[in-house]
Amino acid sequence: MGSDYEELAEHGQLTLRTTAMPADTNPNGDIFGGWLMGQMDMAGGTTAIQRAQGRVVTVAVNAMKFHKPVYVGDEVSCYTQIERVGTSSIAVKIETGVRRMRTRELIKVTEAVFIYVAIDGSGKPRPVPPEETLNQSWVI
Repeated sequence: MGSDYEELAEHGQLTLRTTAMPADTNPNGDIFGGWLMGQMDMAGGTTAIQRAQGRVVTVAVNAMKFHKPVYVGDEVSCYTQIERVGTSSIAVKIETGVRRMRTRELIKVTEAVFIYVAIDGSGKPRPVPPEETLNQSWVI
């Protein structure tokens, strides 16, 4: 019990935690996959913004896998880890687990790699600063 979920902490940093609510359900009564992707995007965006030291936009989602459903009342946790930094892009791996409301079981429910591009005030791509020049106030 819980090994998949606990393993997430070894592969990334806890970036977002929330509770799945009734308003987030699909017609079957499970949590809507789009809501879950939105939570993952917020978590990945937070990590990308900190690394880029400024504004980023989501440009792609790669290898999205839904392993298990999410239910109303589940505590949802997103763990992030930067996989790659390009000239203007940042690839962030996001793994999401839940703590089941009724059983308290911990399980991994989804994972994906989100790609972000750093942009300037005009919305144009800009270079991601080199890691050695990072402003420590932006680092998690």
